[in-house]
Amino acid sequence: MTATDTTRLLAQLRTLLDLTNTEIQIAETRVVQARTEAVRRELSQNAANGRKRADALEAAIRKLGGYPDVIGPFLGRAAAAVKALTEQAEPFDEALLGDLALEDQLLDRARYTKALAVAAKRQDIESLAERLITAHSATVDWLTTVLAEDALGGPAALRRTPLQAAAGAAVKLVNLPVAWSARGVDRAVDTLRSTGPALGDLVKRGGNAGEIAAKALSASQSAALKAAERVTSSEGADKAADALHAGRTAAGVLDAKELPIRKYDDLNVGEAVAAIKELTSPVDVRAVLAYEEAHKNRQGIVSAAQTRVAAIAQDVVGIK
Repeated sequence: MTATDTTRLLAQLRTLLDLTNTEIQIAETRVVQARTEAVRRELSQNAANGRKRADALEAAIRKLGGYPDVIGPFLGRAAAAVKALTEQAEPFDEALLGDLALEDQLLDRARYTKALAVAAKRQDIESLAERLITAHSATVDWLTTVLAEDALGGPAALRRTPLQAAAGAAVKLVNLPVAWSARGVDRAVDTLRSTGPALGDLVKRGGNAGEIAAKALSASQSAALKAAERVTSSEGADKAADALHAGRTAAGVLDAKELPIRKYDDLNVGEAVAAIKELTSPVDVRAVLAYEEAHKNRQGIVSAAQTRVAAIAQDVVGIK
């Protein structure tokens, strides 16, 4: 192997090591967002596997006569900390797209490293690169699935943080129609005011229909949301009514009779899981999951709902 071959391999291995240290820290920050214990364990294992890959990269660098960057792990932690902090103000999908970009870069560099190792006839580095390719390919598929779950409106493996949820809600509220008829707004205001003094005060301070809807969502009062949805629907503001219904669904405050599974409250865990497996719409699964988490919160059903949406999402994005 020539000196040039060694230099190029060392450069890629060092970059892979730095990126892997960042990946480890991000995996650890994602643990707190896991929806189920199974996902939490998977993320914790991913972080542990990342540390093993980092050790293997360090050993490969030393075997080539180089020295790992001693500040690499610290830089990785710093990069992950900055990412975790800044992404809290971003919608959930943007945060995950950042994770996916990192994994794509790791995957591409692993493939390039394999090609360099083949050219240099370094089978040990080639084997390491293949191991990295396998690991990062799996993570790319997983993140792609999580993004698809979120896009389809179903329960993703990861939960949004409160700040990410607020950012996402703000984006949606910007798109709420504000051209309601004067009569429709008046009726919505009257209905909301009748639900209680707290919401009446919100309505008095509300400047327009969009603000009323936003503040009603924030108030988290099921009766108000249901009344607002009914009024907006009757006035022909279908998009606004849909947004309010989505808010009620996400909060888990739908009535049991509104769920896509008949007599849901009468089902045991096994029956509920079987019924969830028959659902074909992620939005329907989401409605059931939010209701379950807001009421009995049976973990077997929560896991089954997430698994069902993951299967639908993987089919949509073509992941086998």
